[in-house]
Amino acid sequence: MTEPTIPLSEEVAEKEAQRLIRDAYQPTAYRDHTPVPQYGSTPPVAQPGRPPMSQRATDISGVMLAGSVASVPVGGMTCLVLYTLDQVSPVSLAIGATAPVALILAIGALLRRAKGVLPDEHHHHYTGPVYQDQRNVHSSSRGVWVKNTNQ
Repeated sequence: MTEPTIPLSEEVAEKEAQRLIRDAYQPTAYRDHTPVPQYGSTPPVAQPGRPPMSQRATDISGVMLAGSVASVPVGGMTCLVLYTLDQVSPVSLAIGATAPVALILAIGALLRRAKGVLPDEHHHHYTGPVYQDQRNVHSSSRGVWVKNTNQ
């Protein structure tokens, strides 16, 4: 059985309402802005996700992941070719199954050969102020003999 409550006076009710409003607008999170030390004596700990590895290993891992995704369309093409060749000789089935793989291998060989065609990367490091002026002049640079005057 609950006891009857005594009604609050106007002054007490106003104070209680102010307290409820003040408590309702309190922040629910706190951010500590003190600086974190740059280094310490604690050894590094492997973080969740990909394990720590060299840049080359990371690059190869990314290529393997992309290759695994790229194998889905190849497998789909192979399944489609084999499905359409369901009532033919085993030789036709073997040719139909190896055709998509041979196509992918040929594209890979072509890309490996094309790697040497790409231009080299050039990085320029300057220690002082640098002034660059690039002008594209088309009207005076036509003809067999052209005189360039750089100003």
